[in-house]
Amino acid sequence: MHVVTALIVLTVGSLVQRGDTARWQREAQRATIIRDDWGIAHVYGKTDADAVFGMEYAQAEDDFNRIETNYLNALGRLAEAEGPSAIYTDLRMRLFIDPDSLRAQYRRSPLWLKRLMDAFAGGLNFYLYKHPEVKPRVIRQFEPWMALAFTEGSIGGDIERVSVADLAAFYGGVPAGAVPAGGDGSFVEPGGSNGIAIAPKLTRDHHALLWINPHTSFYFRSELQMASDEGLDAYGAVTWGQFFVYQGFNPSCGWMHTSSGVDNIDEFLEAVRQRGGRYYYRRGQRELPVVARTITVAYRTDSGAARRRFTAYYTRHGPVVRKIGARWVSVSLMQSPVRALIQSYARTKAKDYAAFRKIMESHTNSSNNTIFADAAGNIAYLHSNYIPRRDTAFDWTKPVDGSDPATDYRGVLSIDETPNVVNPGVGWVYNSNNWPWSAAGPDSPRRSAYPRYVEIGTEETPRGQHALRLLPPAATWTMDSLMAAGFDSYLPAFERMVPRLVAAYDRLPAADSLRTRLADQVAELRVWDVRWGTSSVATSLAVFWGTDVVGRVADEARRAGLSGVSYAAERASDAELLASFAVASDRLTADFGTWRTAWGAINRFERLDDAVAPHFDDAQPSTAVPFTASVWGSLAAFAARPYPGTRKWYGTAGNSFVAVVEFGDSVRARAVTAGGESGEPRSPHFADEVDRYVTGRLRDVYFYRPQLVGHTEREYHPGE
Repeated sequence: MHVVTALIVLTVGSLVQRGDTARWQREAQRATIIRDDWGIAHVYGKTDADAVFGMEYAQAEDDFNRIETNYLNALGRLAEAEGPSAIYTDLRMRLFIDPDSLRAQYRRSPLWLKRLMDAFAGGLNFYLYKHPEVKPRVIRQFEPWMALAFTEGSIGGDIERVSVADLAAFYGGVPAGAVPAGGDGSFVEPGGSNGIAIAPKLTRDHHALLWINPHTSFYFRSELQMASDEGLDAYGAVTWGQFFVYQGFNPSCGWMHTSSGVDNIDEFLEAVRQRGGRYYYRRGQRELPVVARTITVAYRTDSGAARRRFTAYYTRHGPVVRKIGARWVSVSLMQSPVRALIQSYARTKAKDYAAFRKIMESHTNSSNNTIFADAAGNIAYLHSNYIPRRDTAFDWTKPVDGSDPATDYRGVLSIDETPNVVNPGVGWVYNSNNWPWSAAGPDSPRRSAYPRYVEIGTEETPRGQHALRLLPPAATWTMDSLMAAGFDSYLPAFERMVPRLVAAYDRLPAADSLRTRLADQVAELRVWDVRWGTSSVATSLAVFWGTDVVGRVADEARRAGLSGVSYAAERASDAELLASFAVASDRLTADFGTWRTAWGAINRFERLDDAVAPHFDDAQPSTAVPFTASVWGSLAAFAARPYPGTRKWYGTAGNSFVAVVEFGDSVRARAVTAGGESGEPRSPHFADEVDRYVTGRLRDVYFYRPQLVGHTEREYHPGE
């Protein structure tokens, strides 16, 4: 089933080719970088390619390590830096990413796109040339085709849905459980984001408003502007190393991506047999040969570099990734790197909804939904626009029979066949990683009108409940009121859960020891307004209790098809609820000396250095954060937990780049980035946005070049 060899090899650094430096110098002179007083780069070029060259250089100045790490992961080369522990993570990427194929696709790409990819590589290579003190871990020279390995921008892309542990068992003969699936057993915060668009008829100044609030791991994207004389002028969040604004706006429209339960990745059970030294799989009455491909994964060892070779297998559905019983399992997911890169870049230059929709006809925005607004007053919720058309007789949430021709895809759903909402009468749209069936209140799509696989969510989420409470009134919205909504402190999960806990306590027999032991704690929750705050003791009790009880009932909830929150609020026993509350109270007392500990003393923002895997220290300065994890329904999200050696909880994900945008005759925006723009601890912009981040006081964005007057720290060409 697998072929493995180990070879010791030497690492040879790439050399700068003759003429490269002269070309880079010319390109650098055509790009101008202006750093504003928050350290944010505003990059201007004569052409789009000039702007790409400059923005990649600027990103490298801010955090080259994160750029390289993203490409090590995207290219399946992480083990070259991190050693054998990353071999199967790399193999997973390499099942889908073939450098030779990407080189060929680069050569066939449209000329304008090739120029952008050339500029991407040139900007990064020029940075390394001008900064010999920066020592890449692996990639000493970037090549243009590498941009095709990382085209969409979302965190945790489609490929990462494939289990590394299952892959290791199939291709490496590794026993089940020998390769960790990731994480340390701690409570996992749901990922995702919030997006809201408000139509002009509901705003004070009759301009469309857009709320941009991605929830990612901190520092996953930089904030910058890129503009050219060819019509490019986009501002927002840019995933490190990519050359397009992933979530942001231009002078006339804006876009915010969220994730939800679209089912567009499928597994197929393959009936495989060996004959004449080859593998074959069945499709209908025919047998087709399994395609075999050798994949070589390089990895670092203490004695030098080594390689491991695998024979990977493919059916017409895609690569084989695991086994179920005797049957192999192949996986199908979107793989169109050129079209995906074109869509990701082209939408940054869209002028209005019609242009944005036209770009969506590429059907390569697979893992994301979009909240959209433009200066003409259009607003929209646009569902994932890569959804294979499938036979609804099958349950596509489980592996289907790949030998049955009825499981073949029949193209993709058109834009009109997906549950979108455009200019609803209610005047608003939103998404918070919940289903689309509430995206516009009464004007939302009806679930019965669509195949089950377009959205597999089973219930409204707490954040969805929160948004639905905030949005319906026909208020006179402004940028300020939308910011306030984005940081509203209501926690709807606990509005459902706490009454069950209090009722369980009230049912305790008079002689039960818990009546005395938990009396004061329950009294604290009885009068709580279910809102977070740094001085709130009830928030501390609720979060510690909620974290324990959701983990306690997780298996039961899964069997019931409910979220942990819903199960705790509806079906958990009195004993489960009270046992978790006792554990929470005891843990607060053990860790902080008393259960009467304010939330802000526990929930902290700390940035000690720019390591991709962060560490924390209770003895070092940190800042109180009032908002909670999004699982409790907080729209402003801060996913925190204790770490080895700490008692305080430190956040590593949640609100990252946050912006509010108003589209009038000119665009206005305010924004904040987690921590600060720079990855250099000695920079004044390493942590200069922390106070604004934790309080939701977004700063003005200098979108137009005249606005930078008086707010410019430095103006220069790359390399100066």
